[in-house]
Parts: sequence; structure tokens; C-alpha cells
Amino acid sequence: MKKILTVVFSIFAMTAAMAATPIDGLLERIDKGASKKFIIEQQKSDVDFFELDQRGKKVVVRGNNYVNIASGINWYLKYYAGVHISWNNMTTLTADGGYAELPDVLPPVPTRERHETELALRYDFNYCTFSYSMAFWDWARWEKEIDWMALHGINMPLAAVGYECVWKRVMERLGYSRKDIDDFIAGPAFLAWWEMNNLEGWGGPLPDSWYTQQEALQKQILKRMKEYGIKPVLPGYSGMVPSKFLTDSSMAESNGNQVESSESSISTVQLWNGFTRPGILMPTDPRFQQFADLFYEESVRMFGKADYYSMDPFHEASNLPEGLDLDACFKAIYAAMKKANPKSKWVCQGWNENPRPEMLTAIPRGEVIFLDLFSECRPQWGAPSIWFKENGYGDHDWCFCLLENFGANIGLHGRMDELIDNFYMTKSHKKALNLIGIGLTMEGSETNPVMYELMCELPWRKEKFKKDDWVRDYVKARYGADDENVQAAWKILASEIYNCPPSNNQQGPHESVFCSRPSLDCFQASSWSKMSNYYDPTSTAEAARLMLASADKFRGNNNFEYDLIDIVRQAIADQGRIVYNQTIADFKSFDRRRYKADSEEFMRLLLLQDKLLRARREFRVGNWIGQARNLGTTDEEKNLYEWNARVQITTWGNRYCADTGKLRDYAHKEWEGILRDFYYPRWAKYWSVLQEQIDGKSPVLPVGNSSWLKNCQDNPALTIDWYAMEEPWTLSREPYGAESEGDVVSTAKSVFAEAFK
Repeated sequence: MKKILTVVFSIFAMTAAMAATPIDGLLERIDKGASKKFIIEQQKSDVDFFELDQRGKKVVVRGNNYVNIASGINWYLKYYAGVHISWNNMTTLTADGGYAELPDVLPPVPTRERHETELALRYDFNYCTFSYSMAFWDWARWEKEIDWMALHGINMPLAAVGYECVWKRVMERLGYSRKDIDDFIAGPAFLAWWEMNNLEGWGGPLPDSWYTQQEALQKQILKRMKEYGIKPVLPGYSGMVPSKFLTDSSMAESNGNQVESSESSISTVQLWNGFTRPGILMPTDPRFQQFADLFYEESVRMFGKADYYSMDPFHEASNLPEGLDLDACFKAIYAAMKKANPKSKWVCQGWNENPRPEMLTAIPRGEVIFLDLFSECRPQWGAPSIWFKENGYGDHDWCFCLLENFGANIGLHGRMDELIDNFYMTKSHKKALNLIGIGLTMEGSETNPVMYELMCELPWRKEKFKKDDWVRDYVKARYGADDENVQAAWKILASEIYNCPPSNNQQGPHESVFCSRPSLDCFQASSWSKMSNYYDPTSTAEAARLMLASADKFRGNNNFEYDLIDIVRQAIADQGRIVYNQTIADFKSFDRRRYKADSEEFMRLLLLQDKLLRARREFRVGNWIGQARNLGTTDEEKNLYEWNARVQITTWGNRYCADTGKLRDYAHKEWEGILRDFYYPRWAKYWSVLQEQIDGKSPVLPVGNSSWLKNCQDNPALTIDWYAMEEPWTLSREPYGAESEGDVVSTAKSVFAEAFK
């Protein structure tokens, strides 16, 4: 009898599992038992919508598909239940591990609330995101991300995981050796730029276990996306070939495939920031189709067909081969994609030179979707900007995108007014008639959740709204309670650091001076940020004081504690910049007493920053390195992945690429551990060299050209070999802690008091 009951129970459990929807699973991951507290209804509709309603004691969420239903759930949780789902908090778990269950009877929806949008496509990710943020994610982290996407309405994400597996198989079929493959495919932290045809081989070689892991991971990702009804954008083929193809007289025959090279059909384009780029097989060459056929055949075999394929021909390549027939190139790329799947559409990034004018005329209307990558700052669709294009994207469809972050740099930043204004400008602008969606195109994620929340709500808000009203509601939703001090803090942030004006074209956050390679004119950390001042640096300290004034009330609140650390961090970084400027002024005026005091104060603030960030896992370098090492199956693999992780956030490449290519510190991180062990020694060396000059001690100048020696005499710090100081950290295996340490509120209070005493 017991055996029979077991079988019956198993059948019942299997039937129940089969009947469950992805929304049930989502709700259970947010809060165990939550799926029983909602009524989910899917209804057919010609327009995307979600609706909130009440039936008895249960909340009803309706929508025309699972993603829109998930968007409705997110709206309900924020604005009715006071639960804000974010990267730092994907459940109702509190920061200290406690559990804040949703009540048995949910807060009611007194009046039916309906939201519709004509923007049916909501895109996610930049190729860079897959390396700057997601290089070492496992399925557990990806599962949370896919839930986050569904909750925020994303139904068209780039899905680039595992495409090195496709390329490995293509090269094997063409007869390439394993060494050839290793020399071509990049390491795990640099795959994004390899996929974009910017570099090859750097960071590798990848072990067999990596290919096995990533193929399996991509299949899990695509399976869950399919359950939600999310349609992934898979990488397509636009002509990339190994640079070895340039020197081969012919490729070995394998499985009946013969591909011969011809120098007239192939180009390397110019170097990319010091890296040798892969070759480009011109799409006008008849063998292009052979390569494309192999690529799509292996892609379909591993991951299935896609409705969307992403291709960015000649990415960041301004000097193309003379006489290149671009019209024929774009038509060949398009034809290869359609041959693989006649129903597919081309997705292309609107970035720098792309899309070139020839592409707008070569591809039929309705067959390509352009991502206006930096719509909040440098729109190409036809609105005024430094990237203004008279005809925008012509008659083609496009998506309004938020870039927001470059290099996954840490720092509060946003363009709230400009984002809102630019978005609602499209409602009546004659050049925006073909707008069909929105996109999140950040180079790095898991920062500034307020900006992504704002962006993802825009499609569902037909009427333009007041920023201050939205921020007030956001703050109450994010922390689950209202508070006068916290609201005042966020009002300051929204009007200052989160309100970068249209006149400022900087890329990403106001970079921390602590992370800069020292100099007499140290303003930005990376070579590309184009920073300029736009907010009062003392405003972040005032916001931090207000947050700290109510911190005890929100102790244990995960969202609040994450934001508290981030805001105090920004305040200390801004204070560090003020002290830096004072120190440089002391040096230039030869004020020995003040120079010593101010340089010591700068170093004290840097170490206080390191101490503060230990309190949250998200701000610890050990979290990033730990993710990398955890994917390795042997010590050799773990060490390779750790080296990738360390190099990416520091030198970014070898000496030439770091210095001449100007990539060093592009992906700098204001994190605990690296502040103390990487940035602190640089500044200590720099201040000591300047101290020697103030004290009248002449540094020993190396042999060099006369103009450089003159510069060294003006600034002795130029004699420092920075790369020689930096490289040892990339090769180190010193362990770093990954988990949060100490009480967040107590740590923030004590560190802030020390920093601003």
C-alpha cells in the first residue's frame, strides 16, 4: 500500500510540476509560498499590457505573455507591497539572512490598474557586459538575472554565452590545430572583444572544461528564456576569421569543406588599442558563404535557431580597405543570416561609425533593428547630439537604449532629466516614427539600480512625469517604508550626481581619483571617460549624512544597506578628489607643511574607503576573483581565470596595450582589497617622489630623449615605471575574502565619522 501511495504521489507531483508556469517558479524564488498568494491570468491582446486587480483576498496579475505578467508582478511588489527586486536583492531575504515573508493576505489593489505599451521589444546587454560583469557567472547567478529580466520587461536579450564553443567546432571542421584554436579564441574575461573582432587569443588558452561548462550553461539559459517566452539575440556571422588565415595558402579539407585564402579578399583592418585584430573575410568573397554556413550550422546544432542575430560589421574600425564595396558586404551578411533562418532579423548596434550609410540602403525595411546604444546622451536617431545623424536610421526600426555604464566602473551616475526628456521627445519627433522598443546596453551591470528601474518603467508610462515624484515613489518602494531624511538624501542625489546635463558627454560615472594612475593633473582614471565636473562634490557627503541619520531604522534592510555603503563610498571618493587638488596645490606652491598633511590625509581616506567596502560583498575584489576561481576544475585553470580577472580590471593587457593602447584602468574598480593592495602603493610612490622634489632631492633620471627628460624635470613622477608596479598584482595569488564582514550600519557610521571629522 505504501508503495502504491508513493507512486500516486509521484505522479501527482509530476503532473503539478508540468502544470506550473515560469511565473510560479519566479514567485517561489522571490518568496517561498508566494505563488499561492496571486492569481495569474494570461489573456490575448494586440498590444502588450499588464493589469493589476483584486479577487477576494488574492491579487490578480494579468498580461498577454509571461514577461508582461512578470512586469506586473514587479510593479505590484514595488508600489503595493514595498518589495523592490534588484540585482543586490532578488528575494525578500534581508541583509542579515533574516526572512521578511510576504503576508498571507497581500496588500489589496483597490482599483484595477492597467499599463500598456506600443514598444513591444525590450532589449538587454552590450557584448561588453558578458565580460565586464558576467565573465564568471554560473547558472545560479544567471537564473537570478533571467528572473530580473522578466520582472523588468526584457523580452529580447543578447545571449552570447558559449559562442566560443561554436567557433571551436567550426575551426576543427576546417582542419585547424588545437594550437591554432588557442591562438585565436580569447580568455574568459576578454571574450566580448574577441567576438566583436577587436582582438584574438589574449587571456587564453581555454581548457576543455571551459567549453563543456559554457555550452551547458548557454543551453540552460536559453531553456529558461524559452519558458518565459523571451526571444534571445544570438551572435551572427559577419566575416571574422583567424589572423592565421591571412598567411595560409589554403585550409585543410575536413568533412568535405574546403576554404582557400586570398589576400585580396582579407583584411586585418588597423590595430585595436594595441591588439592585433582577427582577419576579416570580405563578405564579397564567395568563400564568405562557406564560413557563414559552417558557423550557422554549428550554432543551430548547439543552440538552435534564433529569430534575431547580432552582427556589427567592422566594429570600431574607421579605416576600411580602399575600394571596399560596403553595399555588397552588407547584402552578403544579411543573405547568410536569412539562409540560416528565413524568419530571422538582424540586430545591429548604433555605435561610432555603425551603421554606415550603405547599410541603411542595402537591407530591406523591416529586416534590421538598430540599437541606438547611447540614447540618453549621444543619440543617433535624429535628435540633437554630438553623434547627430541627419537621417537617423532612415526607414528602419530602432530601439531607444540606456548605456549608463562603461567598463563596469563603480560610481553613482545618471542622466535622469536627459533620459526622461530624450525618451518623451520620441513621442512627437518625426524622425522617431520607427521606434519599436527600448534597450539596456550597459558595458557593466549591477550598479546604479535606480537608473535601470527608471528606464524599464518608461515604456509603461505613456505620459511624461515629474522626476521628483518618481524618485519619491522609488525610494519608498525600494526600502519598503517612507522616511524624511532618506527622501531628502535622494532629492539631493537626483538633482546633483544623478542629473548629468546634456552639455556633459562623459562616458559613465565620475571616476574615483583613488583609482587613477597618479599625475599632477589627475582627473579621470581611464583614458576614455571624457569627464568634466557637473555636480557639487560636497552634495554626496550631505546625502550620506542624511542616510546615516535614519540608518538604524533600516538596519537589516538589504536594499538600504547596499545603497548606504554606495552613497558613503561616493562621498569619500569625492572628498578624496578635494584633498587631492589641495595636495597638488601644496606641491606647486612648495608648501612643505601642508603638502605632508594633505598627502597623508589623502592616503588615510583611501584606506578608510577600503575599510568601508569590506562591509558588502558587492564591493569586494574577492567576490570577482572568487567567481573566477570557482569555475576552474584544476589549480591551473583556477590560476588562469584569476589572472584574467585581475588583468581586466587593472592593466587590461600587456605593457603596450596598457600604455600605448591606453586601455589600463579602463575597467578600474573601487573595491575593497584592490584599493589597499593596488591603488594605495601607486599613490604612496607618487607622493614620495613629489616629496623628494619639495625637499630638494633630485631624482635619478633614466637615459631618454631630450624632450622627455625636460618633462621629467618638470614632473619627476614621470620617471616611475607604472606598469612595472602594476603587473605583479596581476600575477599574484594572494587570497581575498568575498563575503560581507561586519555590521553595515555601524561600519558606515564609524568610517564616515573618521573621513569627515
